[in-house]
Amino acid sequence: MAQPDITIYTKGYCPYCADAKALLNRKGATFTEIDVAADRAEFATMVQRAGGRTTVPQIFIGATHVGGCDDIYALDARGGLDPMLKG
Repeated sequence: MAQPDITIYTKGYCPYCADAKALLNRKGATFTEIDVAADRAEFATMVQRAGGRTTVPQIFIGATHVGGCDDIYALDARGGLDPMLKG
């Protein structure tokens, strides 16, 4: 089964974004990164998709909103990330 699409909304100077991307990279996951620092339209899209959350990163695996950096690490610690990445 193919890996689901992964989207991570970031800002370039965000250490939490770097940590979340590092986890996904360690898992061998490919993802689309959207930098919202200077793009108001993409920022608005992120806020809408994330249910009003305005912090970065915001991570989506397929249609599922995982949340931010702490959320994806907690998901991994519970053993829930790998199955999501496998689809």
